[in-house]
Amino acid sequence: MRLIIINKKALLLFFIVLVLIILTIIVTLVYNRVEETFNPDVYYQGNTDEKILAFACNVDWGNEYIPKMLKIFEDNNIKITFFVTGRWAEKHGEILKSIYEAGHEIGNHGYNHIDYDKLSYEKNKEEIEKAHNIIKDVINVDSKYFAPPSGAFNDNTIRASKDLGYELIMWSIDTIDWRKDSTKDIIIRRVTEKIHKGAIVLMHPTEETVKALPEIINYIHKIGYKIGRISDIIKND
Repeated sequence: MRLIIINKKALLLFFIVLVLIILTIIVTLVYNRVEETFNPDVYYQGNTDEKILAFACNVDWGNEYIPKMLKIFEDNNIKITFFVTGRWAEKHGEILKSIYEAGHEIGNHGYNHIDYDKLSYEKNKEEIEKAHNIIKDVINVDSKYFAPPSGAFNDNTIRASKDLGYELIMWSIDTIDWRKDSTKDIIIRRVTEKIHKGAIVLMHPTEETVKALPEIINYIHKIGYKIGRISDIIKND
């Protein structure tokens, strides 16, 4: 009987320790997420009270869909922000010029499409600066917004982008349009159900995005919102 009592106590102690460990992990994750979301050096959305949101299109592929997107934006008198990788801009300077000449804002998406949260400060800075110089060479513009590929960043990324004069941009509405199961209707729903002031809507040049854009734009305008660039929703004093 004594052995059974000891085992029960040990079992109870084990479960208490296990619960405490799980609670600690949950609290840590929540704290880190809150700290990340409210980091003043990272923008997940704009700081405007106006009924306006920004479209952010990340470009490292999808060339065949860019002209179609530009036509849709032109037809609706919309200017957005395109974040391009340096390696893409290096190979497709004419497309980059066509985007810029259409009046769109050009942001920096790093040189390589890799996980910047795994890079040192020096490597982060090198990747961002290399893309910056290529963009500058093509369109003679100094980009001021940096969007890390896959939204992956660490403290080194924040410091490097800040030291290079960049604002680090994330998003508050994700189309997840790069996934194969992301159909036109799913993309439309992901955007229209989450509209808010200062939203940053992330997208890519894909076939389903091209199909979804007219309805998304129509809905946003119908509820009284404007669509603009990152610089239209971030106001620096």
